[in-house]
Amino acid sequence: MDEYGQSLLHLTYSYVGKREIAEDLTQEIFVKCFQRLEQFQKKSSLKSWIWRIAINHCKDYLRNWHYKHIIVSEEKIRDTQSQETEVVNQVIQRYEDEELVAIVLSLPDTYREVIYLYYFEELSIREISSLTSVNQNTIKTRLKRAKEILKESLEG
Repeated sequence: MDEYGQSLLHLTYSYVGKREIAEDLTQEIFVKCFQRLEQFQKKSSLKSWIWRIAINHCKDYLRNWHYKHIIVSEEKIRDTQSQETEVVNQVIQRYEDEELVAIVLSLPDTYREVIYLYYFEELSIREISSLTSVNQNTIKTRLKRAKEILKESLEG
């Protein structure tokens, strides 16, 4: 949990877009990994095994009835008052980062997944292919299309 907890939380957040739900899913994933630890066959790295479980768990969550039919309350409103010493550049950077995250989260699942794994988790095309069970050329195509969509969205 110490080694993979934060990055796994980021992964789950990239799927669900809500911090509280991502935290719950991350805990569920670690429990599931612990319960199935004897099934780990060391054919891949522990990280890949955990990531595979996490991706499948997130996809299962997004497919379930509860997610589709129950309206989740919005996140608490963040404190909008900034300190007087905050520099204008920090505000601009934060806005740009949030805009980028919002645009990435608005991508279809297949594109969001490869963007997140490639740029945020810094996995190679081969690792992503192995993790998602998708052909490497398909990963490259999805990555290219996702970048084109992001470019159009950011220019607009």
